[in-house]
This record gives sequence, structure tokens and C-alpha cells, in this order.
Amino acid sequence: MKQITIDIETASDENINTCGVYRYAESEYYDLLLVSYSIDNGPIATCDIANGEKLPDDVLKALTDRSVSKKGFNVNFERISLSVYLRKNYPDLLDFDDAVGNYIDPVSWQCDMIHGRYLGMMSSLEDMAKLLRLKEKKMSEGKELIKTFCILQENKKGELQFLEKSDAPKQWKKFKEYNRRDVEVEMKIQRYLSEIPVPEFIWNEFYIDQRVNDKGILVDTGFVAKAVELDKKVKDELLPRLKELTQLDNPNSPAQMKEWLMCRGIEAESLDKKSVQKISETVSDDVKEVLRLYQQLSKSSVSKYSAMLNAVCKDNRARGMFSFYGANKTGRFAGRLIQLQNLPQNHLDNLAELKGLIRAGEFEAVKESNEDAPDVLSQLIRTAFIPPEGKKYIVADFSAIEARVIAWLADEKWRIQAFANGEDIYCASASKMFGVPVEKNGVNGYLRQKGKIAELACGYGGSIGAIKAMGGTELKLTDDELYSLVDDWRKSSPNIVKFWGDVQSVAEKVITDRSSMTLGRLKFSYESGIFFIELPSERRLAYVRPKVEKNEDGKRIITYEGVGESRKWLRLETYGPKLVENITQGIARDLLMYSMTTMQNTAIVGHVHDEIIVECDMDVTVQQVCSLMEKTPDWADGLLLRADGYECEFYMKK
Repeated sequence: MKQITIDIETASDENINTCGVYRYAESEYYDLLLVSYSIDNGPIATCDIANGEKLPDDVLKALTDRSVSKKGFNVNFERISLSVYLRKNYPDLLDFDDAVGNYIDPVSWQCDMIHGRYLGMMSSLEDMAKLLRLKEKKMSEGKELIKTFCILQENKKGELQFLEKSDAPKQWKKFKEYNRRDVEVEMKIQRYLSEIPVPEFIWNEFYIDQRVNDKGILVDTGFVAKAVELDKKVKDELLPRLKELTQLDNPNSPAQMKEWLMCRGIEAESLDKKSVQKISETVSDDVKEVLRLYQQLSKSSVSKYSAMLNAVCKDNRARGMFSFYGANKTGRFAGRLIQLQNLPQNHLDNLAELKGLIRAGEFEAVKESNEDAPDVLSQLIRTAFIPPEGKKYIVADFSAIEARVIAWLADEKWRIQAFANGEDIYCASASKMFGVPVEKNGVNGYLRQKGKIAELACGYGGSIGAIKAMGGTELKLTDDELYSLVDDWRKSSPNIVKFWGDVQSVAEKVITDRSSMTLGRLKFSYESGIFFIELPSERRLAYVRPKVEKNEDGKRIITYEGVGESRKWLRLETYGPKLVENITQGIARDLLMYSMTTMQNTAIVGHVHDEIIVECDMDVTVQQVCSLMEKTPDWADGLLLRADGYECEFYMKK
């Protein structure tokens, strides 16, 4: 046996969408129902576990045999679910020294969903079958069958129980067909994907990702429970006050609040934090008070506390928070469940004190010292992640990673020299733009903010719209002055501007001619209906069914098929600077992954964009972690990396 393709059906009282597979599978109500599999692309067999059938010995042994490739779609679900099944029924098979916890070691488990993402495709079995125009598709009855057999239902006595299989024999037979069909569809997808295999080093990265997910991150559930309690208490006080002031049925509704403002001659396209702050500058005190209360009431970030309680396992660790290759345009990770990637920042000086008060239930003390309790809760979200007793966190991240990568790619020498000198890139950029020395909190220091905003907005072709979005309106400049800022940035970085155009030209030619070309450290090619950009790491970015077309203005554009903002499969547009953004962020991702590979013997419990969170012994130093993170792969010769870090008693941003 060299390969086994596998798909399973399970039951649990937990909602997998909110708790994730780790908690779902550890429930006392969890049960493995069906297992369908194919050995070496042979006939599909179905094992009715729910009715007493047992998996053959060779299949059981294959699950933990590294020499046998296990394949499935979203294979993490199969691996974790089968780990629980083996732990309960065949514990002797789970004996790996380097496995994390009691889960099957991820080595040799390969995921067809990840393979599809690597090629710029979809993340669901059903969508992949449609995309590849397969005759074999998931059975449409699947969702109803899952509802029938996999979810607790209320009986005539009002008790929750799973439906007995013998009570619905026809549906159960159909459910077995559904399970078999999924394997059939997966095998068809595998045959298509096998034409462009995933490099082995990507699977090694996937195994590291799986171990991080298996390890999980410890949650201070006592504090979290109290935070949820305080949030409810505050909102129970705010809502009646806001109803009284506005006379609205639901003043927490953006639509109702916009209408209320419109009746007072105030037009609000958005009610986000920046928009509300801007509106509040010119309105009467009573409207200002309404907006203040509305912001407190509608602060959505505190919902993450509830997400934590939903996701934590019995040992208080939250698992499964990172989706490998979740952003398939760059290969970066996506967040799941608690969404560690978009936590609010913290700016309060007394985080530990406030956390202690909330944990002790001293809510009045918190409210007396802070008029905006929801904001306090928001800033304390990160602190809910804690190391075990006797351990600490070291948090390290790359310094200005995207600015370093794009300078290296475009060979913008003054930028490379600035990094070599250890200069602040915002000061260096401002100095280059305006022709005067700029020092942070020193000579011409006021120009640093202009340099910073221009750096953040202009690197990928952004103009005044991007500058405004990055906070340019705070500079109080006219549009002409903002255009001048864009122009100054572009003149100061001619190689980067040229690089945008070069990438655009090469991409157009490769797509039109269905050929291949090299540009500096990058390789461009067209293969099997996909436009590829090979990064220095030899990982490839993929754009499906590309075309060179003209838009309404007669300008040449590149289009391709991909997942849009609505999560639907659409024809999307791109262009040179946007491709450069994908390339730069893709390389930044590869550098993070290289660091995680270098640091895989440490206990990585989380990562956010360009940051790694390490759970470690008290004698480990920040310098030790940063020195590991700063190691440069052979393919990045000449790229100057720097990592900064700090240690903390709970997760926080410094």
C-alpha cells in the first residue's frame, strides 16, 4: 500500500463551524459513523462503523504509517477525527515521540484542498468539482443527510438524541452512498491536480502548520468568562440609555442609526470608528453623546471572548486557529475561529492591573477608572492568551519586512543601504523625498509622518486614495498636495516604479504567448491554463485561466479567475503593481515559513502576519529567538532581515 484516499462522516453535539474540529471531536457525544476509502486508486470500500463494522488491520496501520500517503479534502478533519477514534479503540497505534499531544503525526497526510489552493483554486470539494467541470459531483442530498444523522435532534419527550440508523434505513443507505461519492470526487480531483504536483517542501511546511494547530494556545478561561460577564453588564446598561435618547427600537442597528442621523441632517456612509470620530467633530453635544454610546455598544471585537469559550478544548487550549495557504494569491495563512490575525491593539499602560480586576469580578472599579469599558475589554483581548505556569511568551516579528523585500527585488540601492545602516525606513524615505535630513523626534521629525504614510500607501502603485485610506487626511493637505506626495515618493524610488512596469510587461507577454520568461529573481510561465510566478523560494503563485484584455478605457489589463471578496468564483482584474504586491507578500510569507522551519523545535503557539509567538522556558532569551528568526535562506542572498522581540507574561503588543 502506497496511498489511501479517505473520507469520513461523524456526529457530535458541538457546532464544528464555531468550535473547530479539535473540540468537536473531543466531545463525549462524538462518534465516527462511516469511513470510505480507496487503496492505491483501487475500488472504493465503505466501513459502517456506526453499525459495528471495523476497519481492516492494514487500513488501521496505514493511518500511522509514514510510508503510506493519506489523502483527503481538508484532511485535518480526517486526521484529528481518526486520532480520537484510534485513541479510544486502538491506543497502541498512537505512539509517536514527535507527535503533538495525542493526535496522529501529520507527516504523510496530504490535503487536496491545499493542493487546490496552491494552484489558485477553490477551498470546497463541491466548488472544486464544479470548477474542474467534473461529471462526478457531491450529492445534493448531503446537507440534509448530515442534519439527519450527525446533529442532535429533539425527540417526542423533548430530549436531545441522535437518530437511530435503524429508524431511517433508506436515508442511511443514501448516506453511505454520499460518503462513497465524496471519495470518488476526491480521486477525480486528484487525477487533475497530479498534473501539477505540490513541491515536497510545501508539504513539509504543512506538517509544521499542523503541529502548531495541534499544540494550540492556552486561554485564560477564568478571565474570559468574567470579560463576557462584564460585557453583558455594560451593554445591558448602555442599550436602555441609547433607546431613551434615540427612541429607536434597535439603536445598535447601523441602518437605524444612519436613518436617525439623516433625520438630523447628518449623512453617514459608514459608522466605523474613523467615520464616527469625524462626524462627532461638527455635531451638537446630544448627537455626540449618542454616537459615543453607539460606538461602545457596537464594539464587535469583544465577541472574540465568546469565540474563545466556544473553541477551547478540555485542557483550555484553543486549537485549529490557522488555515494553511488560506490566502491563495500569496500563500499566506488565514485565521479561523478566534481569528488571531485581526485582534485589536492594546495601548493601555495598566493591562495586568485591569485584567486582574476583571478576573476578580471587580467590575465597578474598572468602570470607575475607565468610562469606556468596552474599549478596555477590547484592548485586553490579547491578554487572554497565556503561557502555562512556569513558562513565558517571547513574541518576535520581522522589521519592515515588505519594504525590505520590495527593495531587494527592485534593487533600490538607497533603501538597501538604509536597512544595512539600521535606519528608520520612514525617516529615510522622507529624507529622500524631501531632500533634507529627517530624524525621529529630531531634525525635521515632523516629515516622518508624511514619509510613513507614503511608504504604506505607495509601494504597490497606490495614489491619493491609498494615502487617504492610510491616514493621509490627518495631514490636512489638499488633493494637489497629496498628489505631490505620491509623485515625490515615486521619484525617490525609480527602480520600484520600473519594477511595476516590468512585471506588467512580462506577465502580458507570457500570458499572450503562453511562454516562459525570467525577470530578475522571478520566473514567469504559462502551464495547463494557469499563469505562474515562481518566487525565489521556488514556490509558485498561480492565476487560473488568465487573459490580457482591454478595459472600458482601452487600457490593457490582466484578468484571471479566482475567489472574489464575496467568496464567489469570478473573473478578477490585476496589473503590475498588484502582482508586485502578491509577489512581495508571498516572499514575506516564505521567509516567515523558513523561520518557523528553523524554529520548529521550539513551541510555536501562534503567528500573526510576520510575527511568531513562542511558549518557552524562563531562561530562553529574546535574542536567542530573534537570532533564529533572522536566519536567511540560501535563496534570499543579499536580503537583510531584522527581527525584534520582547517577552511577556501574557500575549500583548508592544
